[in-house]
This record gives sequence, C-alpha cells and structure tokens, in this order.
Amino acid sequence: MHVSVRLPLIALAILLTAGSPLGLVAQGLASEASRPASEANRKITLDVVVDIKNAKHPATAADLRQEDFSILDNKVPRPITSFRAVTPGQSTARVALLIDAVNIRLQGLEYVRNQVSAFLRANGGRLTHPTAVAILTDQGLKMEDSFSSDGNAISESLDKQVIGMRTITRSAGIYGAEDRFSISLNALRLLAGQQGKTPGRTVILWVSPGWPLLSGPEINLDSRQQRELFSDVVNMSTELRETGVTLYAIDPIGANESLERTFYYESFLKGIAKPSQVDAGDLGLQVLASQSGGIAMNSNDTGALLQRSYADLDNYYEITFDAVPTETRDTYRHVEVKVDKPGMIARTRDGYYAQP
Repeated sequence: MHVSVRLPLIALAILLTAGSPLGLVAQGLASEASRPASEANRKITLDVVVDIKNAKHPATAADLRQEDFSILDNKVPRPITSFRAVTPGQSTARVALLIDAVNIRLQGLEYVRNQVSAFLRANGGRLTHPTAVAILTDQGLKMEDSFSSDGNAISESLDKQVIGMRTITRSAGIYGAEDRFSISLNALRLLAGQQGKTPGRTVILWVSPGWPLLSGPEINLDSRQQRELFSDVVNMSTELRETGVTLYAIDPIGANESLERTFYYESFLKGIAKPSQVDAGDLGLQVLASQSGGIAMNSNDTGALLQRSYADLDNYYEITFDAVPTETRDTYRHVEVKVDKPGMIARTRDGYYAQP
C-alpha cells in the first residue's frame, strides 16, 4: 500500500500550561474530566504481540488461534468477544516516527537524524508500513500531513528541515526540566488525538532518551497535585487506548547512557490505582510506552531499534473483551493476556480505567 506524501511539513500547535515548578501539566490534561463509559467505550480492544523466548522474531499470526489466548482482568478470566489474527498483508497500521529535539542533546541530534534517514532509505526506500515523520522542538510539533510508504521521499523532506537552537537547556534546573516535561507530554497528547481522528491502529516511535521524570527525594507533591496528576494518568492511559495508539520509546544514546538513568523508569511501571500512589514519573516516556503495549529500548543503533519496532506490526492479534463496570469512576483494572503455548509471551496494554 502506498500513500502519497505532501510537502512541506505543517505545524501543529502545542498548548503549554503554566504553574509552579511542581505544577507540571496537571491543569492541561486534567481539564477533560472523566466521564461514565458509553456502551462503545466498554469494549476494550487489545493489540497483542506474541514474543517467543530466546527468539529474535515474534510468532507469525498464522501460528495461534483464539483458543490459545486467555484474558485476565484483575486476575479474573474474561470472555473474548472478538479475535483477529493480523498478517503482513492485512495490517493497515501506520507509523508516526518522532525525533525529539527537546530532550536529545544537540551534539547527538545530527547523529539521530542520520540514523533515521538511513533507516528510511534502506531496502530501496520501501517502508513496510505508511509512515509520517514528526519533529518536536521548543517551538512545537511539526509533522508531515500525510503518511507514505516512500522512505526516500520522507528522508528528503527530513533533510530539508532546520531544527533551530533550543531556548530550554539542560542547565535551566527544575524549571527547564518542567518545561521539557510539559512540552513532551502535551505533544504526545496532541499527536495521539490527531491520530485518533483516523480509524485504525497507529504506532508512535518516539526517538528520545526520555523526558524528565521530575521524581526523587527532593520533589514532594501535595494532595492537590496528586489528584491532578492522577487525573492526568487516567486521561493519558484512556486516550492512548481509545485512539488505538501504541507508543515505543527508542533511546538512541545506548551505551553512553548511565545504567541508573536507563532503568530508573522501571520503578514507575506498576499501574496507579489512587491519587496517593501517583508520582510525576508515572507519566514518563518509557513508562507510558511499556504500559501501552510497546517497548522501551536502548541502543546506539537507532536503525535496528526502528526495524524491531516495525516488525511488531507485521504479525499481531486484535482481541476484544468487555470492560467491567465499577461503582466508582477511574477504577484501575490490571489486564494480562496469556498464551497457552510453551515459550510464548503476550505483550499488550497492561490495564485500563473502568467507569460506572
């Protein structure tokens, strides 16, 4: 399938929020109050990738059937209401490939651009899935206004883009970190909302070492900030799920990244059930990627990470089940998908927030 690409890039506005150093983006995301789920929203759709232990490639969609899968909702089995195995010829998934110039150090930005361009031009420039490139800077988010399978054309467009000097620097302290956090999170929300206007699945490949987690022993949240952040977590989780977006965090720093920074996000992977548990790190790039069913990856070989991400779109399973109605709104439900085959592990969204 080939989709033409139109040039030049169009700019998408990002609304930034104001507040104290710990105000974060709570006011921006929390503005959309949680509402009771409609009948349509009670249907939970999972895009499930099956990984094989000690194997480089996922299982092909022809390998498994509905009876090989089971769904646990808070450890309680739930019936599967629909099932579809997606093969390469059937996949209509599209890719938004984002270069994060807000959080990548300037000295590494050109390297990342070259790596992305080389990936786009590989295999004669023939991409397996329609792709649009986005660039995030201090000034906002720029993204191609259509998707294309012509990697050469996309690369040529990328080469013409001039990424200006940023006004937010890493030396700006907590204030600079908060600004980068706000820009990054609002850009994800905007991008997911834009893709949600088109039916089907979208995968966002966010090339970045991650945005500031704004968490640690010197950062304390009061009860109001916790409530607002919890609302942010609920809204972001729900929006990614309802728009059919899977997020991948592709860290291009690789071996140059400290191990502490690389894996610090793992302490925030558990789903948040109530405001008192929330922390700003729960909205980290790698955290949201892992919870959406994507992967947080780290390597100097950005092209290899992109190739690994595209491979997930060749074979996956679309499985639905009905959400459990709850007495209170925004009740977190942990989801597990099991595969009744030795050595096979299912990867998908790790939960949802149920409504009355």
